Amino acid sequence: MAASADIPRVLSIAGSDSGGGAGIQADLKAFAACGVHGMTAITAITAQNTVGVIAVEIVSPEMVIAQVRAVLADIGIDAVKVGMLGTAETIDAVRLALGELEPGTPVVVDPVMVAESGAELLDRSARTALIERLLPLASVATPNVPEARALTGLTAADAGTLARAMHALGPAAVVLTGGHREQVTDVFFDGETMVELPGERYKDGAAHGSGCTHSSALAAYLARGLAPLDAARRAKQIASAAVRDGLVGIGGGAGPVNALGLVQAAGADST
Repeated sequence: MAASADIPRVLSIAGSDSGGGAGIQADLKAFAACGVHGMTAITAITAQNTVGVIAVEIVSPEMVIAQVRAVLADIGIDAVKVGMLGTAETIDAVRLALGELEPGTPVVVDPVMVAESGAELLDRSARTALIERLLPLASVATPNVPEARALTGLTAADAGTLARAMHALGPAAVVLTGGHREQVTDVFFDGETMVELPGERYKDGAAHGSGCTHSSALAAYLARGLAPLDAARRAKQIASAAVRDGLVGIGGGAGPVNALGLVQAAGADST
């Protein structure tokens, strides 16, 4: 086992899900499953459950920056996952905070716009700020198909075209996630190489938090030194298994993914 000083440190800048299925809560589970130390800078507090989002309260930009600075000063940051931001003011705060990291620190941007229940989690007025101020800082952006269409304006484009269009907005690489596609295939594009990452649809699983889990796993594997394509492959596996092992009996709506399913299974096998 690696010494504690060798454990990669990964920060999630995202919103809190009181139901424990997505957001910061999903991110921390994914970090644990991937063998990294997770830290958080909470951008918003949501009152939600498996049925829907009841209320959202945005954390002040000053507090977002303070959280990042606190962990950076004492613990250090090897990679960052950025999730729900909510407003243009929060986006500006995150951009400022990212500028204080060591040059070359991997940043994964998951452009969270709509919750699984359909609730909007990013002000429409903030979309331009996301495109202009944050996506160009991303090592990898991980939109799903509806998010890519909203950000690029290409409402009828195929997956390859969407991946290219997202890359043109500034991130070094894009993983267009496949959850909204018929074949559940992710598309990776870094400006030169386009690779399809196939998957399996688990109709009896639970998918709430799958996007958060994917982007967090991707950030974790970048922190562990994997190249973006290799990290994308591993993140695909983690997110797929989390849906497969999803907690369908939790709540009356879309159940949460179970990113710790593989860890739990390994523990059971060893006893």
